[in-house]
Amino acid sequence: MTTYLYIILAYLIVLTGLNFYRARRIKSQEDFMVAGRSIKTSVMVFTLICTWIGSGTFIAGAELSAVAGFSALWMPAGAWLGIVVIFFLAAKIRTFGQYTIGDILEARYGSAARLIGAIAIIIAFTAIVSYQFVAGGFILNVVTDGAIPDSTGIIIAAIFVILFTTIGGMVAVAYTDLPNGIIIVLACLLATPFVYVAAGGMPQASQVLDPGHLAVFNPAHGAYPALKFVGYFLATMFLLMGVQSMYQKFYSARTPKDARNAVVLWTIGTIFIETVVVVIAVFAYSKFRDQIDLTIPKEGGKVVLMAAKSLVPAPVGILLLGAACAVVISTGMNYLLSPTTTIMRDIYQRFSKKEAKQSTMVALQKILVVLVGVVAFFLAMSLKSVLSMAIFAYTIYGVSITPALIAALAWKRATKAGGLASIISGTFICILLRIIVEVLPPEKVPGGDPWGIPIIFPALIVSIGSLVIVSLLTKKPKPEELEKFFPEKKE
Repeated sequence: MTTYLYIILAYLIVLTGLNFYRARRIKSQEDFMVAGRSIKTSVMVFTLICTWIGSGTFIAGAELSAVAGFSALWMPAGAWLGIVVIFFLAAKIRTFGQYTIGDILEARYGSAARLIGAIAIIIAFTAIVSYQFVAGGFILNVVTDGAIPDSTGIIIAAIFVILFTTIGGMVAVAYTDLPNGIIIVLACLLATPFVYVAAGGMPQASQVLDPGHLAVFNPAHGAYPALKFVGYFLATMFLLMGVQSMYQKFYSARTPKDARNAVVLWTIGTIFIETVVVVIAVFAYSKFRDQIDLTIPKEGGKVVLMAAKSLVPAPVGILLLGAACAVVISTGMNYLLSPTTTIMRDIYQRFSKKEAKQSTMVALQKILVVLVGVVAFFLAMSLKSVLSMAIFAYTIYGVSITPALIAALAWKRATKAGGLASIISGTFICILLRIIVEVLPPEKVPGGDPWGIPIIFPALIVSIGSLVIVSLLTKKPKPEELEKFFPEKKE
C-alpha cells in the first residue's frame, strides 16, 4: 500500500519541480494561454492524448464498462469519428491563430455569441474538472486500501491540479502531458494481457457475465438501449469536435503542419488507449463482480484501479496506477486552464479591459484558476456518479457550442442570427432537460433520461435545427465577413 502511494506522490513532486522550472518561460499572456505558439509535433501528440484521455476514460469509461460491458465502446467511438473531422480542420484552426473558441464565434456570429458561448464553456468545463478531482479521490482510496477516504483524496487531487495549472499555464500543461502521455500508452500496452489472463479470458467472462455485457447494445442499459448508446456516441463526438481545450492546443502549435501531423498520431493513440481501457475494465469486472456494488454508481469506476493492484505484476500495476493518476492531473489542468482563458479573453478583455499589462493579465488568470478550481472542488464533493456528470458536461458543450463552431469553419451559409440561435437554444434546452430530470419522479427518468430519451437527442435537434432554419431565413453573410474563414485561393 505505502509503496504505491509513495511512488505516486514522488512522481507528483517531480512534476511540481518541472513545472516550476518551466514556469520561468512565462513572460506574457500568450505564453500562459498558448505556450508562445511553440509546441512541436512530438509534444503536441501527447498533450492531445492527455487532454482527451482523462477520468472520462479511466473512471467514467470503467463505470460504464462494469455496467454495460463491451457496449461501452460506443462512448469513445464517438470521439474517434470526431477526430476525423478535426483532422481536416486542424490546419485552418492553427492558421486562424487566436486563443479561444470565442474568438471564432465572435468573428463569425458577433459579440453576443461569444458571451453566451463563454457561459456554456465555463459550465461544462467546471463540471469536467470536478470529476477529475473525484477520480483522484478514487485512486488514492484504492491505492491505500481505504486508508485515505475519497473526500481526502479529492482534496489532494484538487490541490495538485490547481497548483500545476497556476504555476505555468499552457507551458506546464503541455510539458506535463509529455511524460504523462508516455506513461499512459505504456501502461495500457503492458497491463492488458496480464488482466486478460488473470481474469480467465473470454471463456470465463462469457460464463460469469450477463450476455448483455458481450452484446453490441446491452439490452439492460437504459429504457431504449440503442438510443442510450448512440447518445453516448453523439455526446463524445460533438464534444471532441468543438472542445476548446483541443483548439487551444492547435493555437499553441508551432505551425499548421505540426497541428495536422499531430492529429494523425493522436487518432492512433486514442483508439488504442480507449479500446484497451474498456477491455481491461470488462475483464476486471468479471473477476471482481462480487466485490463491486453497482447500485452505488461510482463503484464501477474503480475496476481498472483494482486490476492495477491485483491482476498485474507490481511494476505494471504501479505504471497503470501512475497512468490513472497522470490522466487526472493532465486532464484536470487542461480543463481548468481553458475556462479561465475564456473568462479572461472572452469576458474580461472583450467587455471590460481590452488592454492591460501582460504581467497583470497573467496574475489575474492565475487567481481565476484558483477560484474556478475551488468551485469545481465543491461540485466534486457532492458528485454521485462520474459517468453521469461526464455525459452532462459532454452534452451541454456539444449541443451549445459545436454545431455553430463547425458551421463557422465549414458552412458559408451560416449567419450571425443562425449561429446565435443555435448557441442559445442548445444551452437552454440542455439545462431545462437536466432540471426536469431532477424534479421528475424516478419512474419517469429510467437510466437518468427524461422519459427514457437521452438529453442529447432533443437538445441536438433543437440546436442544429435552429442553426439551419434561422440561417436559411436570414440574409447571407457578406463576402468580407467570410474572408478570414474561406480565403480565396490564388491561381
